[in-house]
Amino acid sequence: MEITPSKKVEGKAEALYRAEGDDFTSHEVDVLTLTFEGITGDYHEGISRNSGGREPWYPRGTEMRNERQLSMLSAAELAIVAQRLDIPVIRPEWIGCNILMGGIDNLSFLPPRTILMFEGGATIRIDGNNGPCKVSGRAIAAHYEGREDLALGFSREAKNIRGLVGWVEKTGVIKKGEAFTGRIPAQWIY
Repeated sequence: MEITPSKKVEGKAEALYRAEGDDFTSHEVDVLTLTFEGITGDYHEGISRNSGGREPWYPRGTEMRNERQLSMLSAAELAIVAQRLDIPVIRPEWIGCNILMGGIDNLSFLPPRTILMFEGGATIRIDGNNGPCKVSGRAIAAHYEGREDLALGFSREAKNIRGLVGWVEKTGVIKKGEAFTGRIPAQWIY
């Protein structure tokens, strides 16, 4: 069995967003306050959440650990998806971004268990990649009149480059422009 050793990567929180109220779309902020429940005041805040279509092994609505407290995206990956969909742009806030990350190539391929340690002390644990869905596709389509095809097209074209989801491992505050170190664990294929 081949094992890839652990390593570190450096990145930056280029922009920060919070989704308030009953909608997952977010708006830009200068600071995010992270607690063990996630981002204070965010749509995805909570220690637990109800299962949905992403967890077919549980009946819908089953209470489970919230490993999706934060959504992290890459501007470069969003640009690729926009090009594939033949649209000018996909804004991070349209699809519920919390942290727009820069400095890391192939962000969506950071493996589970990667730890993002921010300068100010907050730490996020990556659960895994964020599979694209029709809900996000419909949010994008709402910005392009006559492009209802984007709802399903997004699910297809953003596969494997939709960003990451994670949860708060260490509480703290993240500021716009703050640097972080990603600690990637040793990896192997079972």
